[in-house]
Amino acid sequence: MSQRISIGSFIHKLVIIGIGISLSMTAIAQGVLEEVIVTAQKREQNIQDVPISISTLSGQRLASKFTAGESILALAGSAPGLYAESSNGRHSPRFYMRGLGNADFDQAASQPVSIVFDEVPMELVVLKSFPVFDVDRVEVIRGPQGTLFGRNTTAGIVKFDSRRPTEETEGFAKISGGNLGTINAEAALGGTLIDGKLTGRVSFLTQNRSNWIDNDFNGVDIGGYNEFAGRVQLLWTPTDDFTALIMHQRRDLSGRSASAFRANVLTAGSNKLNSNFDRNTVYFDGGGGNNADIKANGTTVKLDWDVGDYTLTSITSYQDADQFARGDIDGGVVDPTFTATVPAGITSATPAFTIPAFGPALTFPGNIFISSDTGGNNAIKQLTQEIRIASNFDGNFNYQFGAFYFDDELSTSTEFGIGPGARDTVVGAIAFQENTSWAIFAQGDYAFNDQVTLTAGIRYTDDEKDYTPIVAPPTQTAINLSDDNVSWNVSLAYAINDDSQIYTRIASGFRAPSIQARNAAFGGAVTTADSETIMSYEIGYKADINDRIRFNTAIFYYEIDDMQLTAIGGAGNFTTLLNAQEGVGYGVEFDVDWAATDNLILSGGFGYNKTKINDDTLAVALCNQCTITDPLNANGRALIDGNPFQHAPAWTLNAELSYVYPLSRDNELFFFTDWKVKGDTNEFLYESIEFDFDTQFEGGLRAGYRDNTKNYEIALFARNITDEENPIGGIDFTNNTSYVNEPRVWGVEASYRF
Repeated sequence: MSQRISIGSFIHKLVIIGIGISLSMTAIAQGVLEEVIVTAQKREQNIQDVPISISTLSGQRLASKFTAGESILALAGSAPGLYAESSNGRHSPRFYMRGLGNADFDQAASQPVSIVFDEVPMELVVLKSFPVFDVDRVEVIRGPQGTLFGRNTTAGIVKFDSRRPTEETEGFAKISGGNLGTINAEAALGGTLIDGKLTGRVSFLTQNRSNWIDNDFNGVDIGGYNEFAGRVQLLWTPTDDFTALIMHQRRDLSGRSASAFRANVLTAGSNKLNSNFDRNTVYFDGGGGNNADIKANGTTVKLDWDVGDYTLTSITSYQDADQFARGDIDGGVVDPTFTATVPAGITSATPAFTIPAFGPALTFPGNIFISSDTGGNNAIKQLTQEIRIASNFDGNFNYQFGAFYFDDELSTSTEFGIGPGARDTVVGAIAFQENTSWAIFAQGDYAFNDQVTLTAGIRYTDDEKDYTPIVAPPTQTAINLSDDNVSWNVSLAYAINDDSQIYTRIASGFRAPSIQARNAAFGGAVTTADSETIMSYEIGYKADINDRIRFNTAIFYYEIDDMQLTAIGGAGNFTTLLNAQEGVGYGVEFDVDWAATDNLILSGGFGYNKTKINDDTLAVALCNQCTITDPLNANGRALIDGNPFQHAPAWTLNAELSYVYPLSRDNELFFFTDWKVKGDTNEFLYESIEFDFDTQFEGGLRAGYRDNTKNYEIALFARNITDEENPIGGIDFTNNTSYVNEPRVWGVEASYRF
């Protein structure tokens, strides 16, 4: 089944053009945008006063993305330059910003986009996937944030702030049901427990979906999940100058939601889905049902003391999780007995196996040269402690300084089965990894006058990683990596008037050394990568126009020295860490919000990213069956000099429209639609015809009735409303395997607030 130009594509283009025309009109009707407060610099500030490129999501713009039981991956494309994907399903997201990310699927892989939940950085991948619910605001903070947030923030931060307890009793409940057996329920209740002293809030989310993908080989259907997450908060204020926030979170995910890899749905010489692809059907002889399970707990204690002109803050957090996932990695059937029946319309072959050499077998869909069934167990612990002191002066100068400690532990076992007829996994390797880091930091703002403000910060970081094999091939030995770094930033903001400013920012960042141990399970070498450093330059403009239009734009350029890369797959199926001499990126981004009338708000964003690897000798292994367009070196490996970064969309576009039609007695009809588009994206470090994906888009819709007196609403919703079939990733070591986006989900939602 090839990709198509659909009616939805035409409608989508009309929506984008219409919004673009509307935003360019000079006639502005009445309507006022609310002030947006962010904490990107660990202080509450108006977003327009912060000399950093930031986008925010809140309210309906945020909630609508998760109505259909979506994971955190639904944030992909929701802000300029922001992208997310996963080859491991909803439990292992990978984020990219301004083209910079890391495609390594290992749980210990460091990411240049940091995910921060309630002021706590979540380093290991499974912790980054905590469900999004009862959230007050999401901040997408672009560019290096090494001074205040530390290492592994070279691309930026996605920052989540939960709704806090309030003195007034309030809460909500909502439930939605849709096709594919989708049920999504969320509720919260908060208020005063002890008058003037103690408030609390309890919230939870449950998401369920049936196994909607038929496995027409062995009948073990997949795609379903059961997700539960809960949060309890207590806010204690014994005195006017002291508060203690205690938060505990729990998560329980089970089901068959690991990624569904689909063998040979890309034909050699084409990047279009072919007749082997059926969204609702796979042919798996392994994978154990594509199970994905997580049990996680986390507790955070935040203490604030106001001492004269200073606030002392302590944030202590402990997180732990147990995670398991398994999948049929080759995405098809390998039958050495030649007794399997090939479904009508599905291609098949009789390849001879090369790794290992097991002889011929019947395979489908298409040629499959290695039968692979892989899984892994991971036990995760993370401890963080931050202490900072912030001034609260009335004068021109304010500052903050502090210290940060981080320690995480990962006990991991890799299981696999390789070869024709491999059905049951065996233990391949067991290892222990630990990452310890500490830092001291300081940042200050000085206002020369009402128009000019200088911000400068500095951070010293010491980072150490240890790898210890427990059960592994005898060639494996313990590894220790360590490094330290000084990162800094300087920005200068000039207020043109009360409603607009121009700023310039220079910032450095640091991604600590990395270890990739997955190869040990297959008898390969554990690989490492040295630290990478980034220097970023940004010029931005922010403006509020008549309280009705908010327009922000930035131009950026960055250079990365010793850029960490992950070469995934190739015919040998090894995951290898590399350092490129240099990576370069530049581009532009826009954010626009327009309150066109009292009842109509238009929002949109655009990000263009041009990325390039500069290393004229760096080469990587080739895919098994795809068409390489890079030159090859003497060893037959692809030279990647000049290639774009992996999974870096050339551009992103998002657009939202919110309209309310008032009825009598303070009731109304509402309509909300959101669309996202991403440009050309290269899947691997090498370039090939098959894994260079074209422009893709998705749209969502939510419309219904709202009673503002009785505080309830009923809505119809749809995600991926035009049911686009978009390949979003690939497996290259055995065949032209791909995995695709989520299907269309539609249904009805009811909610009540009090």
